[in-house]
Amino acid sequence: MITKSQVVDPEYKRSHDMTNQPISDDAPGAILFPEYDTLYELIASEVRGLTDEQLDFSSDQWGWAEWSIRIQLSHMSSLIYRWLISRWGHTLFPNDEHRIDDVGDLNHPDFDRRMNDNKYHDLPIILEKLEQGIDLARRVLADRTVGFLRSHFYVQDQGPHWDLMLKAHPTGITPTGEPGKGDMLLEATMRHIYFEEITHLFNIQRLKRAQSLPTPADLPRVGYWALEGWDVSEA
Repeated sequence: MITKSQVVDPEYKRSHDMTNQPISDDAPGAILFPEYDTLYELIASEVRGLTDEQLDFSSDQWGWAEWSIRIQLSHMSSLIYRWLISRWGHTLFPNDEHRIDDVGDLNHPDFDRRMNDNKYHDLPIILEKLEQGIDLARRVLADRTVGFLRSHFYVQDQGPHWDLMLKAHPTGITPTGEPGKGDMLLEATMRHIYFEEITHLFNIQRLKRAQSLPTPADLPRVGYWALEGWDVSEA
């Protein structure tokens, strides 16, 4: 019997079968995550043309609907900068050579895990920052080797939600011995970012279905939303 947590999108599996084969530490990190090349268009194709009313729909009937599509997208943009610059910046960009000039607004303390709503509100602007963030991730993968991704780690805070999310990571995250802490390799960070993007895209699709809107993006069944035990309820 195949459980939900074992069901993996075939295309994703084919592209990652290479990770079961020996890969040189000198190979570019991009070889591990080819899906980043199509990630922006996958997300953008789902939200182009939505009205402000559709973007701002939310509901307290379901936990996944408390954040509107606009907020989901803002979070999806912000999280890339928070991980790669705010957390990994000292390793990846020791001289601030990330070429991002508005980091403070992309990870603003006055807004819950999203960009500054006052500055990044309109859909084209949010998508511009999302594309810039994904391009930053692609640049990291192109500039750093597999060996680099697998030899550098960040000490991560892990709340209770990580008890389930860890099941999506076969490698790259290990306990530190201190409660609520884990060592996360850069490879696992890049996997986590991708899984977050796909899971929030699933939320966007649920928000659209709750409004009787079509969902054109072909969502890969990978990451957190594909885990057995994840809330996949619908309106």
